[in-house]
Amino acid sequence: MFWCRFSPFPLSLSVDDSVNSTQDNTMNRRTLAIVMAAMLASPTLHAAETGSDYLGNEIVVTSSRVPQPKKELTSNVTIITKEEINESSANDLSELLAEKNLGQIQKYPGTLTSVGIRGFRTESHGNDLMGKVLVLLDGRRAGTGNLAKIMTANVERIEIIRGPAAVQYGSAAIGGVINVITAKGSGAPSASIEQKIGSNDFSMTEATIQGKSGRFDYSGSISKSDSGSYKTAKGETYQNTGYHDQKMASLNVGYEIADGQRIGMIVHSFDVDKAGSPGYFSLPDLNAYTVQNNHSVDFRYDGTTSSRTLSWMARYFTGKDEYRYVDPNWGESTNNVDQQGAQAQVSWQPGALRLTAGFDWLKYELDSTSAPTWASYENPAGFLLGKYGLFDERLILTAGVRYDDYHVDMKEGEGTSKSRDNFAHQAGVAWQATDFLKLRGSYAEGFRMPSARELAAHITSWGTTYIGNPDLKPESSETYEVGMDLTWKGLNGSLTWFSTDYKDMIQTKAIAPTTYTYINVGSSTVSGIEAELSKVFALEGSSWTLEPYAGYTYLLRYRDNQTGDDLLYTPQWNASTGLRVHDGCGFNGAFNLAYTGKTLVQNWETGFGEVVPKGGFTVVDLSVSKKFPFGGKGVKGPGITVRAEINNLFDREYQYVKGYPMPGRTFVFGLKADI
Repeated sequence: MFWCRFSPFPLSLSVDDSVNSTQDNTMNRRTLAIVMAAMLASPTLHAAETGSDYLGNEIVVTSSRVPQPKKELTSNVTIITKEEINESSANDLSELLAEKNLGQIQKYPGTLTSVGIRGFRTESHGNDLMGKVLVLLDGRRAGTGNLAKIMTANVERIEIIRGPAAVQYGSAAIGGVINVITAKGSGAPSASIEQKIGSNDFSMTEATIQGKSGRFDYSGSISKSDSGSYKTAKGETYQNTGYHDQKMASLNVGYEIADGQRIGMIVHSFDVDKAGSPGYFSLPDLNAYTVQNNHSVDFRYDGTTSSRTLSWMARYFTGKDEYRYVDPNWGESTNNVDQQGAQAQVSWQPGALRLTAGFDWLKYELDSTSAPTWASYENPAGFLLGKYGLFDERLILTAGVRYDDYHVDMKEGEGTSKSRDNFAHQAGVAWQATDFLKLRGSYAEGFRMPSARELAAHITSWGTTYIGNPDLKPESSETYEVGMDLTWKGLNGSLTWFSTDYKDMIQTKAIAPTTYTYINVGSSTVSGIEAELSKVFALEGSSWTLEPYAGYTYLLRYRDNQTGDDLLYTPQWNASTGLRVHDGCGFNGAFNLAYTGKTLVQNWETGFGEVVPKGGFTVVDLSVSKKFPFGGKGVKGPGITVRAEINNLFDREYQYVKGYPMPGRTFVFGLKADI
């Protein structure tokens, strides 16, 4: 009776990817509304009392740079839990966020993916300072905007700020911030090894270890994978889309030197020896490939007094991101970024007031075969964040300010040295109107500092001369949002309206027939609605639980104010919905549907960049697993887990980027041993 009532919800959703998708969009919206309404009631189910504590004691750190309950947040924050990550079929951060479908995904063959939030995207090539959505590892810059380089196997949770966070993290945090928080070891030592095989000659071996011995804790994961060229939904092989010897690793070790004081080291590593770079499907390059690496190490010290009135954090991190493109018929190019930085902050909370003051320092050095061949970025910054609680913490007021100084150097003969600075501000309010409803509102600023090329260049490339403009202002944004969060009898939800004014966009301007400079001229406006809803149900008289969920983003306005046209590569709406199932005895299942709306893109495949529509599409993924425990410790102890995944379940043809079709239906099978 139970399965008949619930399995039709996701399965009935439209999967038509027609370019003329107006009718299908209406159907998808209507069905999504039905799914959300269906979560509100069911005569045969009751809400689980063990559902996520949406407004209670769930702790987040990204918004304030210190741990705080989610009920104190004044902006829209999405949390992806460890359980959601483990149940997903995703192997890296790019695949996981494609399932969540928060905004535009730009995904190419060959481990290259950027993600968008509120009309702005990460920068997938090289320097993440050029992006407009910022990716963090444990609160510091990841050094890349390519999400395919970040593994999810050793992740505790992912916190996503939707909207600017310049006060907390500086340049590039305009559309949002994605903070990947590494797992920390706890409990008795344990380890696992897993082998996966699947379609298109996919193979992956992964090992993990975690635990705590006395004051020493550790958690780590390492994997190696290979894949051949994949077949599209039409059954045609997309040549040169495979990769060879991709290795990913993550390690978090720490030692508690005294009560409340921990020193730790976090290591992240990504290597792929050879990832195919085929170009357009209609004219594939059978020989080109990329070699990519991203490595970083982070040393950190956290401490607090016994009364918790004073807490502090200090860290130093260093890393390197390397990208090499090789075409045996043409040659090769490289783009390498060396990164190092430091953070220090102190928080004081004697009662209802909390003040956090800190200093950030960041330095990038870029080496490239294309001009500018060498550039250096240095960015010291200071910030102050405050929170005050009134009426027994039912009313929360927040504010913050940050100052960034930004200095660039370029190679002699290609440019000069220039400096700029920027102030950023934010403020917010949250009111716990009832025990289950929170109302919130906020104002926040974002910015992107001009690049070395834009500020200080004097270079000639392919017969065109580019001259930097030392008077450039940072690109900047102002965002207002209001929303509400609720939790009621296992129902968790949020609704947010936002509006962003983005100005001083940097664009090129001709000052001679073959000479260009850079000017602040463009602006755009993006506004929309974001909604999330989930509910945990328990089947009467059994250990089974089900959690249907849905997420939705609809842009009311996404316009280039200079031309009056809609922004390119920006879908009007994105949605994801699905169902997670648990039996309490080792069985887990996840069904996920992600819909991306129609977008306007440029046609470089068969044209010269003219704007054309790209139809919407739906991708459905399914994964199930069953653990067979041994040793008498239940599903949390040793055991063997069998897993099966089907990606693109309905074998639909789709592409995130015009001319680059994605794989058709694929199967993956796994066997995991926990010891």
